[in-house]
Amino acid sequence: MTRILLVDDQALVRAGFETILTSEPGFEVVGQARDGAEGVAMAAGLEPDVICMDVQMPVMDGLEATRAIAAGSDHPAVLMLTTFDREDFLFDALSAGASGFLLKTAEPEHLIDAVHALARGDALLSPEVTRRVIERFAVPVEQHAGRGAQHDGRAGADGAASRPDPALDTLTDRERETLLLLARGRSNGEIAKELFVGEATVKTHVSNVLLKLGIRDRIHAVIWAYEHGVVAPGS
Repeated sequence: MTRILLVDDQALVRAGFETILTSEPGFEVVGQARDGAEGVAMAAGLEPDVICMDVQMPVMDGLEATRAIAAGSDHPAVLMLTTFDREDFLFDALSAGASGFLLKTAEPEHLIDAVHALARGDALLSPEVTRRVIERFAVPVEQHAGRGAQHDGRAGADGAASRPDPALDTLTDRERETLLLLARGRSNGEIAKELFVGEATVKTHVSNVLLKLGIRDRIHAVIWAYEHGVVAPGS
């Protein structure tokens, strides 16, 4: 069973989410919290797999609550939910440690799909939102001048040699290829086709990349790849 905690200050919203989620076999709503502070306490006691977290709440908002939850080891995945399509909420949620972001205007099946994704250890952002993440976090193109996709150490825009992050040396060639394709927004299925391997193998490569680089999920793998010059914006 996937254990789910709902955190929202509106009782009707929580009731609606519970109705949607409990209609899915294998889902169990183990608790409901009315604000972020209550959510943090219940998360520690109930140990859910996924938390559906509202952004704006009294006492403690969802961003602060997510930071507190994500600070713990082996913490549950947090799906941020909001009625506001605002980029500051999106980026603040990702920085706080959320693994997914969904508008409350989404269809019920999208909520179910999102919880399934987070329960599997995946992250959830639409391709459109992923592009917004890349645009926000990517290193400017000019900083990549003279820099190879795999950090070949050639001189950069400032004339100094580019120095690869030591963590990249821990990746195998296949894992580097996987990271590069992740950064370009490819799904596991698309990566499998490009590398001529099975999706199970791709999942293993993705897991190894996240582990070796100390990255929480696919979204942050994209951010990491752009910040460290593995791939340049627009490439």
